[in-house]
Amino acid sequence: MASSTRAYLVVLLIMAFYAGTQILSKVAFNRGIDTFAFSFYRIAIATIVLIPVALVLERKKAPPLSSKVAFKIFLHALYGITAPINLFSLGLKLSNSTPISALFNLIPVTTFVLAFLFRMETLNLKRIHGFLKATGVLLCFTGVVVLAFYSGPELKPINHHHLNLYHAKTSNIPRSSSNSKIRWAFGVLLMILATTCWSFWQVMQGPLLQEYPSKLLNATLQSIFATFQSLIVTLILQRNFSKWKLGLDITLLAAIYVGIFASALVQYLQIWVIQKRGPVFLAMNIPITLVITFSISWTFLGEIVHLGSIIGAILMIGGLYNVLLGKSREQKAMKQQNQEIELEKPLEYTEATVPVAENRV
Repeated sequence: MASSTRAYLVVLLIMAFYAGTQILSKVAFNRGIDTFAFSFYRIAIATIVLIPVALVLERKKAPPLSSKVAFKIFLHALYGITAPINLFSLGLKLSNSTPISALFNLIPVTTFVLAFLFRMETLNLKRIHGFLKATGVLLCFTGVVVLAFYSGPELKPINHHHLNLYHAKTSNIPRSSSNSKIRWAFGVLLMILATTCWSFWQVMQGPLLQEYPSKLLNATLQSIFATFQSLIVTLILQRNFSKWKLGLDITLLAAIYVGIFASALVQYLQIWVIQKRGPVFLAMNIPITLVITFSISWTFLGEIVHLGSIIGAILMIGGLYNVLLGKSREQKAMKQQNQEIELEKPLEYTEATVPVAENRV
């Protein structure tokens, strides 16, 4: 199998794992499990999976870990794992899986905005690539506003004999009442905060990996710290231990699935894809998650989808591709400029040496 084909299959698998995470997490929350407890289980299961793998593969070549670097890893775990996963879970509970999946398209765009603020990216509005990136950010912002504040007519599920998983303890709440609109908008806001945390984490991973270059140990240590952080958060915010209970049902399956596949395996697969095809290739396939989530939720699980969610998702996907296209054109322009500089060097050398040769004659 060709390398490009494998990359496409792996990225499709990654997006399918993400879609499954959003769907199963929503089902678990509707079954009554607390979002903070579920987040703790998710991170803890990922840690249990990562520790033996890291010990086997990295034990003999692990770089030394200073207290300063350990503290930085602790902070990265706090804002890059603990905070966004808990925000994501609560936001998903307050809304639905389809709009939350649409908001995932914000991650590359938010990453670009943060990188620009930290002067790691440029934005030249006089060039076409700068204009594309700026309009992409604007489209994403418009999509978020539409998603949060405009519902529109409902799109009824085409399959009326859907699996009755979404409606065990809570149902799809119509967005017509003022309370449900506030609840929905708050859920979207929480997801935006989660994507911002994830984006900031991505931006800051580069400097951290320079200090502690082992990707696997880095991820494992962050997961260990996040497990204890999430445990403390859950103990503080949810003292009713009956809400912590995982029954022998879909909630247990969801926790195991999300912990193993979305929090552990996906990390390795993403690193593999980025190494093979680059981060842009991974980012441009994020909308696949939305397609899979929408198809399953709307068709089989009976999730009520509003027109506003579809319009907002289209705007955000358009914004995502605008930013990616602008970034691609910028890279091509820089590459061409570097090639022109390289071509000019021999000419300068020839012009400088010809007079010398003539003088010698």
